[in-house]
Amino acid sequence: MEISNDVLKGYVADLCGDIRNAYTIDSDQYKNHAIKRGLRNDDGTGVMAGVTRIGSVQGYYMQDGGRVPIPGKLYYRGIDVEDIIAQHTLEGTFGFEEVAYLLLLGSLPNREQFEHFDAILSRARMLPPNFTEDMILKAPSKNVMNKLARSVLALYSYDENPDDVSIENIVRQSIELIGRFPVIVANAYAVKRHHFDGKSLYLHVPRENLSVSENFLRMMRKDKSYTPEEAHLLDLMLILHAEHGGGNNSAFACRVLSSSGTDTYSAIASAVCSLKGPLHGGANAKVLEMFRDISENVRDYKDDDEIRAYLEKIMDGTAGDGLKKIYGLGHAVYTLSDPRAEIIKKYAADIAEKKGYSDQFELMESIERVGIPIIMERKKLATPICANVDMYSGLVYKMLGIPEDLFTPLFAIARIAGWCSHRIEEVVTCNKIIRPAYRAAFEQIDYIPMDKR
Repeated sequence: MEISNDVLKGYVADLCGDIRNAYTIDSDQYKNHAIKRGLRNDDGTGVMAGVTRIGSVQGYYMQDGGRVPIPGKLYYRGIDVEDIIAQHTLEGTFGFEEVAYLLLLGSLPNREQFEHFDAILSRARMLPPNFTEDMILKAPSKNVMNKLARSVLALYSYDENPDDVSIENIVRQSIELIGRFPVIVANAYAVKRHHFDGKSLYLHVPRENLSVSENFLRMMRKDKSYTPEEAHLLDLMLILHAEHGGGNNSAFACRVLSSSGTDTYSAIASAVCSLKGPLHGGANAKVLEMFRDISENVRDYKDDDEIRAYLEKIMDGTAGDGLKKIYGLGHAVYTLSDPRAEIIKKYAADIAEKKGYSDQFELMESIERVGIPIIMERKKLATPICANVDMYSGLVYKMLGIPEDLFTPLFAIARIAGWCSHRIEEVVTCNKIIRPAYRAAFEQIDYIPMDKR
């Protein structure tokens, strides 16, 4: 007989006190044992776990045992991402597909190589027969990221050679995943919107001659319409989110699973699940949630004193979500600036004015300006902090008419290029399972027979 939810909840509630005691570890257990909680050193830098030729995140350099802040830089295969964006902006072209080629295959393509790759990637967008019906329509999910992870795992069953870890096979799987992610996300959102929100269901088939950003806007919208300006802004967002080094949580999760010799679909699904977390890819939605709260409680958007007073309440835990965090400020690597945030601000200011979001854009700039000194003072930080990419990305998506349900999935649509690249690099170069150590925090005790307990 199936157990009811109420019975199960009651049983678990009775156990929770003992469970908490069983899992509590005194903070002293972490001291004097060189334990790197969060795989972070005491100075906030990451524990060195490997070498990569894919991406580089630079926000400081080390001198005399300390961090020296510098303006943030993000490099894809040694190329400054700002240069990539500047060139495509100048030419009026879409750049995400070129970035996917660069990350996956290691160098910039010539025109013939790019056109061939783009054509193959375009054809790879088509999902297997009946996949949407069987894997998405029949099991709707309230969260698109969960549906994306499930769909990635399900693709294993549609692959004739899923467990082959040869480079040729992983590259083939990677191209298919890069092509299919936007379609899965668009379909999963359409089904979620229909099943849980009571809206009309519409599914649009991707077109081969369109870029990833154009296709996504076309699939997402009921009338399939979009402007070139909107498509190019979304393309910029995809470029900026495509890769961020091997140490970010989702890329590292992918590498950890890849080190075990598992299949591509399992490794990539783990990255999707990691990205869902509000401390990682889900942070852009938390920024917008915080922004709405501030908007409702601050009367004068131009009054820094009023903004400061409310941000102080957020840090006290008496306002906002109670977690004492100003979302969108601070980063593990970037100090003086996050280049992604700087680029988004530069390109988003114009569209904010055109779409009537200037006041909201200015309020976000005020939160950045006022919030940084508050955090630094509260946490007694010596190293400067900056706004990160999440501060402005949610507002950009909002200006594009993209619902919050799709903020983190869009991150995944971009980052799949980086994840697949890191999987290949892990398989090619490491050949050793990743296995950190944990110190046991208990003493040996005797087993007591049940009738004597």
